[in-house]
Amino acid sequence: MDSKEKEAGILQALAERLESQRLPRALAMKKRVDDGDTLNELDIQFLKEVLDDAQRLMPIVERHPEWQNLAASLINLYQEITSKALENETHQKGKP
Repeated sequence: MDSKEKEAGILQALAERLESQRLPRALAMKKRVDDGDTLNELDIQFLKEVLDDAQRLMPIVERHPEWQNLAASLINLYQEITSKALENETHQKGKP
């Protein structure tokens, strides 16, 4: 198997994991924080794993511009989740 085939396999596996696991969980987290909830420890662990994976995969995404818009959209989604969760946390701590 050459490196192009290997990368194609990695990208296929990532797309399947995104569709079946990561995106549904991220969208559920987004709904919860939009409804005023905060992140729990499992959510934070999930986000750490996503960040670690993103850092490792950045070279592959850079070599495949067709994936860059999707990667940017996902980064934006995770940023929205964390920003809203932090806002919710700050508001909850400020309540008597």
